[in-house]
Amino acid sequence: MTTTISSMSLGTDTETRRFGDIRDLLPNVNNPTPLVRLNNVTDHPSLMSYLKLEWLNPFGSVKDRAAAYLLAGMTERGDLDGRDIVEASSGNTAIALAALASLVGKHLTVTIPDGVPEEKKIMLRMLGAEVWETPDDLCPIDHPKDGAIALARSLAASEGGSRYAMANQYENLDNVRAHYETTGPEVWRQTDGRVTHFIAGLGTTGTITGTGRYLKKQNPAVKVIAIEPERGHQLPGLKSFQEAKEPGILDWEVIDDVIKVDDGSAYKTTKRLHREEGLIVGPSTGAVVHAINQLNDIPGIAVGISPDSGAKYASYFGDILGSDGLPQI
Repeated sequence: MTTTISSMSLGTDTETRRFGDIRDLLPNVNNPTPLVRLNNVTDHPSLMSYLKLEWLNPFGSVKDRAAAYLLAGMTERGDLDGRDIVEASSGNTAIALAALASLVGKHLTVTIPDGVPEEKKIMLRMLGAEVWETPDDLCPIDHPKDGAIALARSLAASEGGSRYAMANQYENLDNVRAHYETTGPEVWRQTDGRVTHFIAGLGTTGTITGTGRYLKKQNPAVKVIAIEPERGHQLPGLKSFQEAKEPGILDWEVIDDVIKVDDGSAYKTTKRLHREEGLIVGPSTGAVVHAINQLNDIPGIAVGISPDSGAKYASYFGDILGSDGLPQI
């Protein structure tokens, strides 16, 4: 009798943290990303504040969820028959897409804003993606920050559409579905249904639309708070709709309030999270926590999304540290 490698496999067991494939690490209600309480950087004695650490996903960000659903949807619809993938991304979605696509023999071409940190571009190339750095002025003047999206759409339409299929995370409802089916149920279960505020940044808006929609279905009283950066910001992954088109998947009916956050406040709070909470987060998390501190101090539980790790922004952080290592902002 011949014993095959597959028959010897131990299989996946989330309880023992044993996985048969990197894709088995993708989160769901039985294998959620951690929820960690903030103890030092929030000002509210009554409103307990937590961060959902999405950078502990297998490919390093909240976009792992969307990428998995986008790829599955494209495959099911036959969009990838004879075609590879093109997508516009500030890095995180593309990183997850590149890794996941390579596992099914597909190649990713990514159009990326040229101001994105070098760490993300290098990671994409390490994963085998073709990276097209894109100046903002490629886009029409009324949406000056959408150059990468315009180029991706142009590539998808080239050669009669026979070479590329665009994942189109800004318009694709699979992005919303990913968070409605995973992030929302995880937050609800991890807070024992006691969450009162959910806070997330405006980017593709899949996270806030999908999660917010699920939480409000469970309890319409849950407040969903969106974080929007200032015009001309340096907070990758977030979008100011003063300079970028609103995504087609955005559902304003889910959102109760929008808090504007400037770069200085976001980066100062990010440094506090590093040094007072031991959380090595990216600057968009700093924006989320700064916004949490603007909320009224009422009894409840606030959950903010921490999209990615500060490791992807080391070059950015180096620019705002003095020779003594202290923040200069």
